[in-house]
Amino acid sequence: MKRLFQLTALLVLIFSGAVNAQQSWDLQRCVDYALENNIRIQQQDINSQYYENELQQAKNNRLPSVNGGLSNSFNFGRSLQYDNTYANYNSNQTGGSLSANMTLWNGFILQKSITKADLDLKAALADLQKAKDDISLYIVAAYLEILFAEELVQVAEAQTEVTKLQIERTGKLVDAGSLAKGSLLEIEAQLAREELDLVNQQNSLQLAYLNLYQLLELPSTEQFKIEKPVLPVVKANGSLLNSMEVFRQAVNLRPEIKSAEYRLGSYQEQVAIAKGSLYPTLTFGADYYNSYNNKYEDFNGDKISLNDQLKNNERYGLGVNLSIPIFNKGQVRTQIKNAELQVINQEYELQNTKNVLRKDIEQAYTNAVAALKKYMASNKAVESMQEAFRYTEEKFNVGMVNTVEYNQSKNNLTKAQSDLSQAKYDYIFRTKILDFYNGIPIQL
Repeated sequence: MKRLFQLTALLVLIFSGAVNAQQSWDLQRCVDYALENNIRIQQQDINSQYYENELQQAKNNRLPSVNGGLSNSFNFGRSLQYDNTYANYNSNQTGGSLSANMTLWNGFILQKSITKADLDLKAALADLQKAKDDISLYIVAAYLEILFAEELVQVAEAQTEVTKLQIERTGKLVDAGSLAKGSLLEIEAQLAREELDLVNQQNSLQLAYLNLYQLLELPSTEQFKIEKPVLPVVKANGSLLNSMEVFRQAVNLRPEIKSAEYRLGSYQEQVAIAKGSLYPTLTFGADYYNSYNNKYEDFNGDKISLNDQLKNNERYGLGVNLSIPIFNKGQVRTQIKNAELQVINQEYELQNTKNVLRKDIEQAYTNAVAALKKYMASNKAVESMQEAFRYTEEKFNVGMVNTVEYNQSKNNLTKAQSDLSQAKYDYIFRTKILDFYNGIPIQL
């Protein structure tokens, strides 16, 4: 068992040395690194770029479409001549064309499509912000978890030091015949248990670091040590904003609400687009065509030159086209009904998103209040346990209490200190969540 402790302690020292050899990161650096390297955020950024392209294409749809064409054909046997008669000969004919087409009016579908694409882009950007907010919260939670684990390690180390000093004093009392040797053995056993607890706390600290590395998409081989910030003081008379006040503020700020609202607007525009298909479509078109045949001859039998053929064969035209929908198997009506159903469904989705946000805020508020109460109670418990342990230690030194009572008092103090640390970090995290919902950047 002793060798196991020594080996584990050596591994911890190696890990700690590797961490210390690296630079330290504060919370802001961790958050910035995660926002830049997190895969989910990168995917959401690609999604927003997609909708940005869709918006640009919707705007480009207002422009005319221009197309050109070239053709080359080899004719064998009976073919049409330049004088519009037929003769048997082989020829090679080359032609070229250019056409343009532009929609003048189509029931406002073009403009509505631009508005819809713009709302889709805004929704995607809101989703991107939501992903950034989520990863920021995860980083803060992991950061505080490391701070909490480090504090528990310090508590465990302090307890082992106290026990070692007590072993030294007890050994002197045993040598002097004031205490039985069994008391010394029991305290040495207590030290072994505390050393095991210290190793466990050190392992928990390593796991907390590993969790942060994974959130950062950072290999565990690239280690760093976090900077311990000056944490806010937890006050007994600290006030918290009412959950409904936070919700009223959050519902106007949170990106998930904005995303749902933008998507609702997008579906409403889709209804207008579907209705636009009920109206006629007016388009303008223009085209140009020309060709050359290597066997064309004039009435004198002379071969017609390229320039003359291009002058004589060209043709072009301009025109407008009005397409009036009369009956299309009920497809447009079906599209309108489905678009209206999507609007109703998104209205429910928006309300559900608000309900989820309200529940999350109420839960965060309740947890913050509970954490504050637990902290105040734990703080009083630590003060009482410290005084009780000091009194028990004094009595133990003069042989008025046995080692069982001494160890029990010491364990009670350790547990109270651990509960106080947990309550403190829990309260800080809960209040930061409320600040986050209230539009206040998370800082330690």
